[in-house]
Amino acid sequence: MPTVLACLLDAGFQTSAVVTMADDGGSSGKLRDELGMLPPGDARNCLVAMGDPDSLVARLFQYRFPHGEGLAGHALGNLIIAALADITGGFPEAMRAASELLEARGRVIPSTLEDVRLCATDRDGLPIEGQALIAASRGPFRHVDLDPPRPAAYGPALDAIEAADVIVIGPGSLFTSILPNFLVDGVAEAVRSSAARRIYVCNLANQRGETEGMDAYDHVRTLCDHGLCSAIDIVVVHDTQGEQRTAGRCVVCDDGPSPVERVEAGEDVRRRIAELDIEVVAHDLVDVENPVRHARALLCSVLREVAG
Repeated sequence: MPTVLACLLDAGFQTSAVVTMADDGGSSGKLRDELGMLPPGDARNCLVAMGDPDSLVARLFQYRFPHGEGLAGHALGNLIIAALADITGGFPEAMRAASELLEARGRVIPSTLEDVRLCATDRDGLPIEGQALIAASRGPFRHVDLDPPRPAAYGPALDAIEAADVIVIGPGSLFTSILPNFLVDGVAEAVRSSAARRIYVCNLANQRGETEGMDAYDHVRTLCDHGLCSAIDIVVVHDTQGEQRTAGRCVVCDDGPSPVERVEAGEDVRRRIAELDIEVVAHDLVDVENPVRHARALLCSVLREVAG
C-alpha cells in the first residue's frame, strides 16, 4: 500500500488511506495489550509513505529498537503515536498530529475505532483467532471475520470512500490486511455502491501462512467471497505469461528477496478473472532488486493508465 499511495500522490490525486485495525502482532500487538490502544503499525507505514520517506522524521518513525528490555521490536513511530493518542485524547487525533509531524500529503483513516480481533476458519474447518496467529498458520482459509462481527465503521472512512473518484484495493496481506477492512460494517457496501473506478492491485508473491498456492483468480475470488462481488472494475496483475514457473518458496513480509512463489497470472488465469466481468490489466511489474515488491515506476505508470 505505501507504494500505491506514493504513486497516487505523485499523479496528483488527493489521497486517503483506509487501514485495518485488526493487527495484533509485534509492536502494535504489545501496545494494544499494554495500553488498550488501536494498533498503529499499518497507519504509521502509510503516513510515512505520504510524506518524505527519506526525511529524518520519517526515519525516526520507522526506527525499530534492536534490543532493550521492553523496547526491543518496537518501532519508535508506534510509541510516538501512542504518546500522541494520550496527549490529544484519541487515535484519530493522534493520526492528524503525526501527519503534521511527517508533513504527510494525504490522510490516514482507521476503518473502525472498535477493539476488533481477526478470526479465521482454516481449510479443515478449525477456528483460528488473532491476526498474528492467522498470518503464521497454513492457509488459504475458508473464511475470515471480525470479533465482534460487523463493527461500526469510523464515519470519515465511509465519507472518504463515498467521495472517491478512484478506489485502489491492495496490494498487501490478503487475509490479514486487506479483507479486515471489508468486514467492518458498511465498508464493502460503500465500495459496491460507489461510482468510482475500483481497482485491485494483486500481490506479486504468495505469502506463507496466507496465500500459498493461490493464483490471481483465487485472490480475486476470495475478495468476492467476502463482500466484494461486483465491487471491482479492474485488476492489475504482473504478467507471468511465458515466465518459467518454479517451485519457489512462499514469503512473509520480512523474508529475503529470492526465490519467491509468484502469484500466477498467465493467460488462462486472466481469462477466468475476465469471466467475473472484471477488466484485467497485465504488465511486467516486478522490482528486479526485490522481486517480492512492485517496481514503483512501473506500478505508477500502470496506475496512471487505469485511474484515468
